[in-house]
Amino acid sequence: MACGGDSEAERRSALLRKITEEGGFAFAASAEKAAAGDLRAAEAAREMAWEQLHSGPWSEVGSAWRDAYALACLHVARLRRAAADRTAALRALDMGLIMGGNLFRADIEAALACIVAESSDGDGAEAVNEEARRWKEGLERNRDIADALKILPTKSLSCKEIARRSCISLEEFICDYFLRETPVIISGSIDHWPAMTKWKDIQYLKKIAGDRTVPVEVGKSYVCSEWKQELITFSQFIDRMWSTVCPSNVTYLAQHPLFEQVEAIIVDSVVNFIFYGKENVLVQLSDFSYCHLADKRAS
Repeated sequence: MACGGDSEAERRSALLRKITEEGGFAFAASAEKAAAGDLRAAEAAREMAWEQLHSGPWSEVGSAWRDAYALACLHVARLRRAAADRTAALRALDMGLIMGGNLFRADIEAALACIVAESSDGDGAEAVNEEARRWKEGLERNRDIADALKILPTKSLSCKEIARRSCISLEEFICDYFLRETPVIISGSIDHWPAMTKWKDIQYLKKIAGDRTVPVEVGKSYVCSEWKQELITFSQFIDRMWSTVCPSNVTYLAQHPLFEQVEAIIVDSVVNFIFYGKENVLVQLSDFSYCHLADKRAS
């Protein structure tokens, strides 16, 4: 996991000078040792930076300490990788992306790319097991509009018939529907996405992103007393999503740019188009194959 060369060394030196000016002498000393290959010092530096991130409201945390945390995570990841501890290295890098500043973001992303490239060995056939069967069954479960009507308020839907189009062009959508603020059901537009078949295999999802750390929300809603936030692996999130053991442990992966974190997901979904939006339009992508456009006032 190569360093970024002199540019990274220069950024590190400038940051440590700033941290020292703010009284972070112990962090600077540990970071220097970490850069020389001391894992214990790297872990100590990460812990010190973590404490600074939680010393007060997030908005009041200085940018230097956010960058310091990212640097410490980078050091820990490099040393963990050298010790053949891939899982710990990935977690350190993900934590650096999630909680750290932007000064070493490119270095962290480069380190992640190296680890992912090393572990990539082609798609391969995955063994079929019980959780794979449940995953496929869940995706193929019939969804009837009648079920939705049962939970919607009476007369909440307009009696106007909604047009159904297949694979229309962007120009047609903008001119015929978007500018006129008219709803439309578009089908078949993402049938060519690799995700339409690959994401039905739970083992494939775990393979490309299972070890990555993601922030999740746990609980039925924000107002529940049991609601909390956690940092878990993507594999743990998938397991929880399909578990029926504890209904109160409902887990959501929300408010997090997963596509930016795991590049393989972007490749699968072929996201190479642009959604045009206005203040009164709500766009939601769900179930891999549906894009719902609705008037914000109706939501």
